[in-house]
Amino acid sequence: MVATALPFHADLRVDHDGYAEHVAWLIESGCDGVVPNGSLGEYQTLTDDERARVVRTAVEAAGDGDRVMPGVAAYGSDEARRWAEQAGEAGAGSVLLLPPNAYRADERAVRAHYAEVARAGLPVVAYNNPYDTKVDLTPQLLAELYNEGSIVAVKEFTGDVRRAYEIAELAPGLDLLVGADDVLLELGIAGAVGWIAGYPNAFPEACATLYRAALSGDLDTAVPLYRALHPLLRWDSKPEFVQAIKVSMDLVGRPGGPVRAPRSPLPADIEAVVRAATEKAMAEGLG
Repeated sequence: MVATALPFHADLRVDHDGYAEHVAWLIESGCDGVVPNGSLGEYQTLTDDERARVVRTAVEAAGDGDRVMPGVAAYGSDEARRWAEQAGEAGAGSVLLLPPNAYRADERAVRAHYAEVARAGLPVVAYNNPYDTKVDLTPQLLAELYNEGSIVAVKEFTGDVRRAYEIAELAPGLDLLVGADDVLLELGIAGAVGWIAGYPNAFPEACATLYRAALSGDLDTAVPLYRALHPLLRWDSKPEFVQAIKVSMDLVGRPGGPVRAPRSPLPADIEAVVRAATEKAMAEGLG
């Protein structure tokens, strides 16, 4: 499932036609689905109308709502539930939900938050990103959320591969999804069953091949491909990940383009590093 970048026109209006074409292209290129309105999609900068239309556009372009997992993060649980309801009305098959991120919520608040959004009726995938939210969905807390029926899976972004084994022990039925591009191989070996990915926005076919090799244990295919892609994949875990992925998209002919404030274009030295890694991957036939 590709966490989709969102194209903007030069005046920073959402390019809905470009986004629809991008979603269709990703699926045609071997990806299983898309995750609109995540951090890579700059959802925090969208108006309510823009955010709702992005979901409708994704569902229509994907041709199958089960291929679409909108992000429904919001400061309030009621608002997050309303976004989940909107996703269901648009035909999406599941939703991705951060914990409360306006303050350092305790476990009681986290459990109530996920229970509230689960009332919308769609399968909820938890998103654990304690670096940005300051709330850690520990393996024990994830097991409680799963046992309470509030979540069906987790996008694990901590980069701590050891958690995969503890999650499997505490909640055997909870699906583990790779949440950071640069630990795909490690978490694939550790039992992940999916990947919510950033860099397929630029290199979908190579990333899809890597993903399937990693999860099937085909290390002869996975390891050299992982080494080749890793100089790009690691940008998914850096604060500049949106701009970096859009730079790569521009270079391979996809609708990357500008970002909305408060993000700003990459400094020239950082952009040069991203460009060099992208051009190297293209020269090696990965694009």
